Amino acid sequence: MREEHTIEPNELVQSYLENEDIIYEATQIFDALSDYTRFQILSALCMSSKSVSELKDICHVTQSAISHQLRLLRDRGLVFARREGQHVIYSLADEHVATLMRVGLEHAAETMSVEGE
Repeated sequence: MREEHTIEPNELVQSYLENEDIIYEATQIFDALSDYTRFQILSALCMSSKSVSELKDICHVTQSAISHQLRLLRDRGLVFARREGQHVIYSLADEHVATLMRVGLEHAAETMSVEGE
């Protein structure tokens, strides 16, 4: 039997849950994470910063497709870009994004192991 898990009561979290704008922004983040290519991009960026061409090779999609997905991820505040000469290098926006990715992957792996038992 699975154990029940809840968010620890916290005034800050409670205030977030009462703010429709914050809830909307959070749903936009999770929407961005729900796309396979965007998830691959973010996973690759968890390892290190990458150029568009490096991400294209990792994700096996066109440069145009990578650029489109990166624009969406940038708009959602999940990645940022910096210019190095003629290349644009992308990185995760902050440690929160790395945490979301790690927790999502851990949860998926645990779910698969429980289902396989």
